[in-house]
Amino acid sequence: MLTSLVAAAFVALWSTGFIVARAIKPYADPNLFLLARFAGTAVLFGAVAFVARAPWPGRREWPRHLIAGALLQGIYLGASYWAVAQGLNAGVMALLGALQPLATAVLAVPLFNERLPARGWLGMALGLAGVALVLAPKVAGGVAPPPGTAPAWFVVVVSVLSVGSITAGSLYQKGKLAQNDLRTAVAVQNLGAAIVAALFVVLLHETRWIGAPALWISLVWGIVFLSGGAVTMLMWMLRRGNAARATSLLFLAPPLAALQGYLLFGETLAAIQLAGFALALVGVVLARR
Repeated sequence: MLTSLVAAAFVALWSTGFIVARAIKPYADPNLFLLARFAGTAVLFGAVAFVARAPWPGRREWPRHLIAGALLQGIYLGASYWAVAQGLNAGVMALLGALQPLATAVLAVPLFNERLPARGWLGMALGLAGVALVLAPKVAGGVAPPPGTAPAWFVVVVSVLSVGSITAGSLYQKGKLAQNDLRTAVAVQNLGAAIVAALFVVLLHETRWIGAPALWISLVWGIVFLSGGAVTMLMWMLRRGNAARATSLLFLAPPLAALQGYLLFGETLAAIQLAGFALALVGVVLARR
């Protein structure tokens, strides 16, 4: 029962990341926002751990947690935002992101001997198909940003590597890192993500920050509920169970984001997207059985 509640809360929170990315666009450069978000979560969870007197990772574990955080959030989000800024259609990037649960399922077999039954693989296929249907109107009719200075092939490579980054970061949680206290682990891993975001800020010369209420609200939401709540729930599920079953929940993020866009921004929600939502939901149910 607890796992089901955590899973539902995780999907609901994780999907809001798409809305936050849209909300901050007029006010801040993406990696500068991510730097503030990751650093804020690191400070928040560090304070919680200090008050609770939670045990911190040993010196040998710190580099591993920093790397895990860099992979799970820093590189994944930083590279994704960069690829979209270079002209990659946001719908295509979201579709590539939907490959992550499938990649996790494939790699978990040799790494952890976690094997999905046939219905699990069917669920993965249905989940991916559902995401494709949800994103179809955006991919077909969306307007991409003006092409950037990077070659198109390099943009594609970076976007694929970003998916590999979150996959590796997810699988990395199931090793020795799972033995450390979750509160301190979240603090250190967000510090690792913040270091990557800081590098992106310097390399891309990002300085734009307009302190509008929408930006500050988005930052608080990102600190507490995205890099804090959602990432903590994902790490908890990865530690407790099958990696493929945990990450299969990510199939529901794009459909929920489309629904949120309809409710909050008046975006069109086509019948094909509703069908995709239903298909993705069936896929996740099958994959998690």
